[in-house]
Amino acid sequence: MTQRVSVYVDGLNLYQGLRRQRWRRYYWLDLRRLSQGLLRADQHLVAIRYFTAVVYPEPLDINKPRRQNTYLEALATLPDLHIHYGYHLAKRRRCSSCGAIEHTYEEKMTDVNIAVELLSDAHDDLFDIALVVSGDGDLAGPVRTINERYPTKRVVVAFPPGRHSAGLRQAARGFFTIGRSALRDSQFSDRVTKADGYVLTRPSSWKL
Repeated sequence: MTQRVSVYVDGLNLYQGLRRQRWRRYYWLDLRRLSQGLLRADQHLVAIRYFTAVVYPEPLDINKPRRQNTYLEALATLPDLHIHYGYHLAKRRRCSSCGAIEHTYEEKMTDVNIAVELLSDAHDDLFDIALVVSGDGDLAGPVRTINERYPTKRVVVAFPPGRHSAGLRQAARGFFTIGRSALRDSQFSDRVTKADGYVLTRPSSWKL
């Protein structure tokens, strides 16, 4: 019997893992190709949910929002992929060494949005296996709830490179780390054509 698999991607956590490894060349990631490559022969991909928040320009990187938007538009060309948005909260942080004030942003709502969609999809019987791409320990709670309330369903965690949570690992019914070869083999073409004919181009800094 074929098992239905839904994939839930914590966009920031995945990005942070790639950034920590200095794998910028893998930012242009085709999530459908990646997801398909992670499935077994008896599994069928039914949906991908990608969770993110719109970024703001930074003093040393004013083109960051443009690159993100290009990537989000590329993702939007993929069938059965849904993008869910949180938001960034402005924060002020004082340097302990020099006392200077640094303005930063903290992503909000992503873990909540993932939890809501996981539980809603489980309740609506939309998957047999949920594949969660994240290393955020805050997701251990909703994973345990699915284990308790929907014992016939499985949550498997795919840790991004360089990201890990012992609590999430213990809550899940399976786990593994996404390898470099899977990322390398799951890149978009350098040029992605939208339905209206507009051509999206891989950011040049993501080719390094």
